Amino acid sequence: MLDVTVIEESAAAAASLDPMRARLLAELAEPLSAAALAARVGLPRQKVNYHLRALERHGLVELVEERRKGNMTERLMRATAAAYVISPLALPGLQPDPDRHRDALSARWLLAVAARLVRDVGALITGAERANKRLATFALDGEVRFASAADRAAFVEELTAGVGALVRKYHDASAESGRGHRVVIALHPSLKAESAGRPGVDEQGRDESIES
Repeated sequence: MLDVTVIEESAAAAASLDPMRARLLAELAEPLSAAALAARVGLPRQKVNYHLRALERHGLVELVEERRKGNMTERLMRATAAAYVISPLALPGLQPDPDRHRDALSARWLLAVAARLVRDVGALITGAERANKRLATFALDGEVRFASAADRAAFVEELTAGVGALVRKYHDASAESGRGHRVVIALHPSLKAESAGRPGVDEQGRDESIES
């Protein structure tokens, strides 16, 4: 089972978003039979088998083992991943285009960039698996608490200058055998704990993500 995988096909995305099928995927973190699943989710075994066939058809669950029980064969199924991310490729014609309106201070532009990241990395993972090759990537995730909006602005300015210097230092447009890499850096307010209400919203209902 993979830690996370990307769903690229529209039909597979629709199957995963069905509430009962999503429930079955969550239950199938461990191999289970249709009968065991039926007992857990409160559906007839035939109905569970119907959902399992749909999920298997889209590569969201897989056969782990077959057991002979009397005159029947019991199939143990498991989800192909512990978590799924839906790629913008699943919505052809509706994918966000970060190049359409570039605005480094726009939260919606940041969302478009993040969507492209999911799309591109998902496609790269698919290609690497088909070629049986390792995919070279890197990610850095951290958190910083700014004392003021001025400090945040100064941080962004220094970050921009520092990353720009690194790009200029290592970028070689003349390297014919080289391979281009995309660098994505994001900065956004951290979401508040759910115990304080909806994530990102304080007790008075204000959206804390837009405070200075």
